[in-house]
Amino acid sequence: MQNPPTGGLPPLTLHNTLSGTKEEFQPLNHIVRMYNCGPTPYDEQHIGNLFGPVLFNVLRRTLETWGYKVNQVTNITDFGHLSSDADNGDDKMTLGLKREGKAFTIENMLALAEKYADIYFRDNAQLGVDLKKITFPRASQYIKEEIALVRALEEKGYAYVTSDGVYFDTKKFVGYGKLGGLTNDTTESRIEENSEKKNPRDFAVWKFSTGGEDKLGWDSPWGKGFPGWHIECTAMIFALLGKQTDIHTGGIEHIPVHHNNEIAQAEAITGKQYVRYWLHNAHITIEGKKISKSLGNTVYLHNIVDKGLNPLALRYWFMTGHYRTPMNFTWDALEGADAALSRLTRAYLEMKDLPAQAGGKADEEFLQKFYACIANDLGTAQALALIWENLSTLNKATLRAADRILGLGLADARPPQKLKVLKQEDLPEEVKDIVVQREEARTSKDFSKSDHLRARLDELGFTVIDSSEGQKITKK
Repeated sequence: MQNPPTGGLPPLTLHNTLSGTKEEFQPLNHIVRMYNCGPTPYDEQHIGNLFGPVLFNVLRRTLETWGYKVNQVTNITDFGHLSSDADNGDDKMTLGLKREGKAFTIENMLALAEKYADIYFRDNAQLGVDLKKITFPRASQYIKEEIALVRALEEKGYAYVTSDGVYFDTKKFVGYGKLGGLTNDTTESRIEENSEKKNPRDFAVWKFSTGGEDKLGWDSPWGKGFPGWHIECTAMIFALLGKQTDIHTGGIEHIPVHHNNEIAQAEAITGKQYVRYWLHNAHITIEGKKISKSLGNTVYLHNIVDKGLNPLALRYWFMTGHYRTPMNFTWDALEGADAALSRLTRAYLEMKDLPAQAGGKADEEFLQKFYACIANDLGTAQALALIWENLSTLNKATLRAADRILGLGLADARPPQKLKVLKQEDLPEEVKDIVVQREEARTSKDFSKSDHLRARLDELGFTVIDSSEGQKITKK
C-alpha cells in the first residue's frame, strides 16, 4: 500500500460499504483502479442516473489532486440486464426494442444501446465529465472472457447447470452477502421460483436462449445463450483493471444483489479480495417521490436545458448534499442552484487575475480547509459553504484550484452578456411564429420539438429563456 505521492494534503477518507465505516484511502499503488457501474442504455437516462457519474467525476478529480493517476472504467451494459436489480423481470434491452418497434435481433439490440449511450455521453459532457479520461467497454465485447469465467467457476465446483442456465452455488461461498452486512442465511430470496436451483439465492452466470433454431445469443460449452448480468462486470474488471480493484462504485440498489454476486463469483475464482473500497450513492427523488415513468415525474437533462438553465446547475445541486444521503429534486431547488452558480461565476470573472509575483498566488490556508472538507468522504456541501463564507477574500488562483475538484467550469467561463428582454411586438414575424409554436410544444410536453425550435431561434440570432412568466426572448 502506498501513501499519496503529493504531500501537504490531509488523509483522504472514504466510506467503505464493505466495512460500514470511513477508512483512510490507501490504494495498492499510485495508479488507482476504479470501476463505475454504468448504464443499461435502453432509454435516455434520467437525472437520478446522472448522480453517479458526477460523483465518480468528483472522486476522480479528488484523486488526481491528491497526486494519483487514475485508470477509470465505466461499463455499458448493452444486453442482458433484467428490469429488476433483484435478478428478475423482463430484459431491459428487450423492453427498449419493443418500445421502438424493432425486431428482436442482436444487431438491433446493440444499435439501440449505442443510440442511447451517445445521449448518455452527451449528458455527461454537459455535466463537466471528461469522457476522454474514461474507458467505456461494452459487455458484448467480452463474451469470450465471460464464458471463461463461467467455465472457471464450474471447474472449481461453484457452478451447476439447470435446464434454463448455469447458476452460482451461493452456499459454497463462505461469507456470501458480506457487502452491506448481509449474510447467506438472512439475504432475502431474490430470483423467481426455480425448482432446479439448489438455493433460493443462487444466481445465473449464463442463461440459455429461448425459442427455435433462430434463437438469439452466443454459443457456449453449455448451450446458446447470454452471460449473466453480474458476470459481465467481473469479466470487464478482470480484463481492464486486473484481479484486484481499488474502488468500485454504484447506486445503493446494487448492494444486496449485483455487487454481492460480483464479490462471490470473483473471489471464488481468485481467492483474493476483489475490491478494497466500495462506494455507493443514495437515490434522488423528485418532489418526494421515486423517479418513475409511471408516475410521470421523470426529468432528463434536456428538460433542464429546455428551461434555459445551465446544465452545470444540476452538478452544483448534486454537490449541495452528500452522496450517501438521499436528495429531493425540485425545480425551485434547481433554479436556486442555477442562480448560485451564476453568482459564483460572476464573482470569479470580476476578480483580478494577478500574476504570482504580484500577489496572485492561491490562498494555501484556505485551500487546506477546502481540501479537509473534500477529504472527509467527499464533503462537497461543506466545501461549497466554505467558498461562500470566504468569497470576498478569495482570488482567481484560489477558486481555480478549488474548481479542479468541483468541476464547475469557472476557468472556462465567459463574461455574461447584458441582454435586453424583447417585447412580443418588437420581434420579427418569423420569430413570433416560432415562439408561439414552441409554447405549444412545451405545453404538450413535446420536448424534442421544443429543442428543435430553440435551435432555430438560435440560428436566427435570438436566445430564449424559459421562466415562470413564460418565454423571454433576447437578441444575441
